[in-house]
Amino acid sequence: MNLHHLRLFRAVARNGSLTGAARALNISQSAVSTQIKTLEASLGHELFERSGRSLKLTEAGRIALDHADEIFRTAEHLTATLDRAEGQRRVLRIGALATLSRNFQMRFIAPLAGRDDVEVVLRSGTQPDLLRDLQSLSLDIVLTNLPPARDAESPYLINRLDEQDVSLIGTPERAKEVGLVEGKTNDDPKALERLIAASPLVLPTPETALRAGFDALLNRIGVVPRIAAEADDMAMIRLLARADLGLAVIPPIVVRDELATGALTEFAKLPDISEVFYAVTIKRRFTNPLVQTVLA
Repeated sequence: MNLHHLRLFRAVARNGSLTGAARALNISQSAVSTQIKTLEASLGHELFERSGRSLKLTEAGRIALDHADEIFRTAEHLTATLDRAEGQRRVLRIGALATLSRNFQMRFIAPLAGRDDVEVVLRSGTQPDLLRDLQSLSLDIVLTNLPPARDAESPYLINRLDEQDVSLIGTPERAKEVGLVEGKTNDDPKALERLIAASPLVLPTPETALRAGFDALLNRIGVVPRIAAEADDMAMIRLLARADLGLAVIPPIVVRDELATGALTEFAKLPDISEVFYAVTIKRRFTNPLVQTVLA
């Protein structure tokens, strides 16, 4: 068995026929057939069964295809890694959940700031898309606040990076309207209940972890909210809070600059609600050294 046999096998598996694989590889059908038989003899199992005019993978064939894919991914990664000449710029490819705080992302890549030998590529997307790119080695790290499920077969390494409080945040004008005394709300549960009941709210959308925690808080204190707006993007919630649509349920890190300048005010920390940030990686034979730099 060699890489040539595996390459032909993958082509047949993907095309579903000897003819299609031969056409794709620009070789004769008989040559493909001979090589597949050689591979089957080497492994001691039939890899395909005929279904009409098509070939379908047997159980042994599906197992062989999984291993063949892994072998070629490793070979491609090895080539890419060893092709990097000493002293060349290194690239770190980071995928971030589209709704994740931009300020947190900037803090994460801060250790690489100002380095002439490093290029950082940032991509945003949905969790399933990012995890697929991580497994295909198109990304080195995925930043998320939704840790992927792990089991014995899972390839993911989940690094817990940080945990942030979540607060009610709004404009100073709204603080004056409700007669907020700084720090008073945090010490008085009834004051927090009155504040939530009296104020229009800007909330994360229901499918987010933050919204689930806030809905549980509302249920505990028996308050029906007045929802002014919902958004699945922290940057949009930040803008809605600045536009004074209502009090935003948001981690202070997202509006760090506005809090520093006084454009927004932290009304109260929300008890038992936090946002946890994770960096997800996978086991690799040739690890990008920049990964450990940012994880540290």
